[in-house]
Amino acid sequence: MSTTQNEDREISFAESAMRMGGKSEEEAKRTGAVDKADDQVEALFAPQYKTSNSPIHKSVWDGHVPLELFASKPPSKDVPCMASMEKSLESIRNHRSKGTIYNEKGKVSNEHIADLAKAGYWGMLIDTKYGGQGASIQHFMNFLTRVAMIDPTTAGLASVHGCIGAVDPVSSFGSEEQKQKYLPLLASGQHLSGFALTEPGAGSDLTALKTTAVLEGDHYVVNGEKLFITNAIPGRTVGLVCLIDGKPAALIAELPKEENENFKIVPYGLYALKHAFNNGLIFKDFKVPKENLLKPKIGDGLTVAYHGLNLGRLALCATASGSMRLMLANILPWAKYRKTYGHSIDTRELVKRRIARTAALIVGADALVNWGSYLLDLGYRGELECIIAKIFGSEAQKEVAIEYFMKTHGGRSFLEGHMFGDNVHDFLAPCIYEGEGEMLGMAFFKSLAKAHGSQFFEPVGKALEREKIKNFNPMNPAHAFALRNELVPYAIWRAGKELAGAHKIPANFKIHEKMRPHVEFAMHQLADSPIELSHAMVTHQLRLADRQCRIADMSQRVQDLITIIVTALYAQELNDEVMLGAADILCQDLTRKLSGERPSDQYFKDCRKLAEKIIEGGMPSLQGVAQADIMFRYD
Repeated sequence: MSTTQNEDREISFAESAMRMGGKSEEEAKRTGAVDKADDQVEALFAPQYKTSNSPIHKSVWDGHVPLELFASKPPSKDVPCMASMEKSLESIRNHRSKGTIYNEKGKVSNEHIADLAKAGYWGMLIDTKYGGQGASIQHFMNFLTRVAMIDPTTAGLASVHGCIGAVDPVSSFGSEEQKQKYLPLLASGQHLSGFALTEPGAGSDLTALKTTAVLEGDHYVVNGEKLFITNAIPGRTVGLVCLIDGKPAALIAELPKEENENFKIVPYGLYALKHAFNNGLIFKDFKVPKENLLKPKIGDGLTVAYHGLNLGRLALCATASGSMRLMLANILPWAKYRKTYGHSIDTRELVKRRIARTAALIVGADALVNWGSYLLDLGYRGELECIIAKIFGSEAQKEVAIEYFMKTHGGRSFLEGHMFGDNVHDFLAPCIYEGEGEMLGMAFFKSLAKAHGSQFFEPVGKALEREKIKNFNPMNPAHAFALRNELVPYAIWRAGKELAGAHKIPANFKIHEKMRPHVEFAMHQLADSPIELSHAMVTHQLRLADRQCRIADMSQRVQDLITIIVTALYAQELNDEVMLGAADILCQDLTRKLSGERPSDQYFKDCRKLAEKIIEGGMPSLQGVAQADIMFRYD
């Protein structure tokens, strides 16, 4: 079957299923369009690296957990890009010490951007043949964490430019001519970039795009409005997603150096990203050369957008890890200074638990970033892995900011000049960026269940339509007989899963004794997950898409189990006492969340011991992190 035939079949079934589920034809078509875009992205990858062969998918559906695919290898330290990374870090530290990262308006200064360009900062993900540093994804993500420990906004700009800006679209989908033209400019920092995708009425629903481009002579004429576009100011370059002949397409657009009748900036007050530029863009008969159209071998403009979003999601988690280190490093001196009833609060059990939990979330974020980027470098699509990292990282950063950083600093948190008060919106915003968390959780479930649904439930859906059965009941003999050919394969699969035993750690797989119980728990739970997921599909049938809370709950359970395994294996590779202790705390927390058990006294003791080691300086990755002055000292 050809790719086109396969796409038509998928769309046809999606529309049919939605209609049978009581949806409008319009919603059915839009859902089908999203499915088609996902299939097109999937088609870019070799069979062994598609979602159905990802470690997560195998762990849920294939009857075993391939632990070797969950153990990422640390990145090499002897690579050419490291020299540029060290120069960049030194430049950022220098500007921080001089107070010149931001200009008089509070925006990232041109001087800072220019000095980073000299260090090679903007070309990290661009091949050396085009003037870039040729960094692997794993090296880049670890670098972002280090940058965020100095200045999270600077890290965010690298993520926007390299992951979701023009760099990835041109590198991944551009012709050789387009690469030769734009990549050297993007690598040098002459053309900083963003990605113009979101519109006033098109956020999570990208089928609602309205911006159009019409070919007239040698140019596409663009009309429409974009919203919430980071790094978009006059003179910069954007990947621009629009409709050409009614289909999504991606153009590389050079914004004019000044506003004119064809191009307008829409300024607005945005609390998050206040140090960067985030604007709306209005295009009116705006011309883009026709040779700037990106032409993916498979797919269209949404394929281009979805590809970069994976990198962006991983980058959010990497940046969150650096930001959490920054917060933890600033909890410690305050906790030592602040006294209540004659004792510093770093002796108090509640504060120790906050310190331990923060360290636990940091090691979890590190683990997911290293694992996800390692898989991407190997060639995996990484859709499921990047979604987990984005959700975990953004929620972890929110938790640390609100529950531990703010509460430990008390009323001082809300002072102007305090790290929390000045940056609270930036700490919370990643929960929305690159896809709102719960929406992404549902996308995670959809990708995870898609192959199983196609194998067993798609034939049933077609048979129901063929037999004109609207309210299917498998206990109805007439219904069961009419669908016997479709139901028998599923019954055999279900019986096999019911009889299968729990997953076991292979005898030849080495695992740290402290991590073994956590991995065993997660593997045991994963053995039960295919029946739970499949049962929900049987129970709710075509209306499962409306059971968003049920989908979100099942999705989160799988995400938590995967996080346990990834964190445990990452920590044992580090072989550091503090990081092992932090991983143990996170795994205990996730286990209780999944099992409903209450924390034991031993758990609180483990938190105290870990926090005391961190207070004594036992977390090396906090060394050198800047500590702000304590505000309103009282001695």
